[in-house]
Amino acid sequence: MVEIGRVVLVRRGPETGKICAIVDVIDQNRVLVDGPSSGVKRQPLMFKDIRLTGFVIKIPHGCRTSFVKKVWDADDINTKFAATPKAKQLQAIEKRAALTDLERFRLYQLKQKVNRAVRSTLSKLKIEARKSKSKKAKAVKKPKTALNKKKKEKRLAKKAAAQKA
Repeated sequence: MVEIGRVVLVRRGPETGKICAIVDVIDQNRVLVDGPSSGVKRQPLMFKDIRLTGFVIKIPHGCRTSFVKKVWDADDINTKFAATPKAKQLQAIEKRAALTDLERFRLYQLKQKVNRAVRSTLSKLKIEARKSKSKKAKAVKKPKTALNKKKKEKRLAKKAAAQKA
C-alpha cells in the first residue's frame, strides 16, 4: 500500500489531521511527504505518524512541489477526502473540542433529554410485550385432562406419606 503518490493522513505532529502525498520512500521507517494544497510542507515523516488512505495521485518519484500541487488540484483530492467517514469524524472531533462551557452544558442537557425519551419508550414497549405475552399464555393454557389429575393425585399421595413418616 505504501507507494509514490499515495495520499496519507498525518496522525501526529504539528500537521495532525491534514492530508498529504508520499513523494519518496526514504527507508523502512520514513517517507518524504508533500501537501501543498492542504498546508503540509515537504518533510520526512515516520510510518507510525501517518495513516494511509485509499487515494493515489499519479506523480513520479521525487517530483517537485509545484507538480504535486497541479496533480492534487486536478484530481480534487481535498473534496474527495472531505466526503470520507474519517474526514467527517475528524471534523466532529474538532467541532466538539471548540465548544464553550455553555455549549458543552447544553449538549449535556440534550443528551439527558434524549436518553430519558429512549428509556421511557423502551419501558412502554417492554410493558406492552409483557401484557401481550401474558394474554397469549392465557389463550394457550392447557385444559385439565385426566392425565394431569392423576399426576396431581400422585403428588398429594407422596406428600401425605411423607407427613406420616
